[in-house]
Amino acid sequence: MKKKGVTQYALIQAGVDRRTLDWLKKNKNITMLTLEKLCTILDCSPSDVVRFVKDDSQP
Repeated sequence: MKKKGVTQYALIQAGVDRRTLDWLKKNKNITMLTLEKLCTILDCSPSDVVRFVKDDSQP
């Protein structure tokens, strides 16, 4: 967001829910629709927004 000069307010104006922004800050799950919306707003790819972290506690 900093690189693109996009504020939280701009995301809210573009239709991203405040609760979703809070979830992102807390590293909680988001939907694919939200990811798509963020990528569209920020003009980026999903790998710019999320990263995969292996959960070693799962068998």
